Amino acid sequence: MSLINETHDLSLSSWLTSANAAGTDFPIQNLPFAVMRRSGTSEPWRGAVAIGDQAIDTAQAHGLGLFSGIAAVAAEQAAKATLNGLMALGPAHWSALRLALSRLLRAGESSGATATASKTEAQLRSCLVPLSAIEFAVPAQVGDFTDFYTSVHHATNIGRLFRPDSPLTPNFKWVPI
Repeated sequence: MSLINETHDLSLSSWLTSANAAGTDFPIQNLPFAVMRRSGTSEPWRGAVAIGDQAIDTAQAHGLGLFSGIAAVAAEQAAKATLNGLMALGPAHWSALRLALSRLLRAGESSGATATASKTEAQLRSCLVPLSAIEFAVPAQVGDFTDFYTSVHHATNIGRLFRPDSPLTPNFKWVPI
């Protein structure tokens, strides 16, 4: 599976003006997933995708039926309080959701061409939340953790940067550092 597809095409532009601004962190070619809720609320955490100066509430977009096929399956998982379910689906699902979002956000694809396209754009616009009005959560629940610094080889290599004459402290194997 190629890592580069049509969603990375530099000529793409979005009907969302802020996504086309020079220097934006989130143009249509960069649609990062996150977990958010509106600032100052006790709303449930849910998935989101940044675009321009906005975020798409994936729970709301999924609820409106904006996705189909495996993109809909991925959107259902991306709408939850963590992205673990989405990550578990694998690259085919991630790519399908990213492609569906990219196509919905493209200038000329969903705006003005037909009444259905205009309705779809209006529905997606209703799912936008300004980035300035949301707070983010850790996007995944971490089940296990490995600290690679616990490796004697890694600790020795890093230790050489700070203590070239004695890279591994004598207590490394006996006491947590």
